[in-house]
Amino acid sequence: MANIKSSKKDIKRSRRRHMQNSMVKTAVKTYIKKARKAANEGAETVAEATARAVKALDKAASNGVIHKRQAARRKSRLMRAINKVAQA
Repeated sequence: MANIKSSKKDIKRSRRRHMQNSMVKTAVKTYIKKARKAANEGAETVAEATARAVKALDKAASNGVIHKRQAARRKSRLMRAINKVAQA
């Protein structure tokens, strides 16, 4: 543990950010799973679930939780998987 007051504060701030970022990452993963599941089941809510997942990815990237290229890659993979199921 740090002895300097500002270092202690930095540690607290870092823990808070880590908790918030991990919550956002978990939510993004959940939205992606729901979109994939909706596509596999052939539900009518595929577009809605996909839109929610894309929005969550964009928001996470804009807030710096994930890198913008990672968000683009995940969106691309999600769209590819959904289109593959839709064609079949």
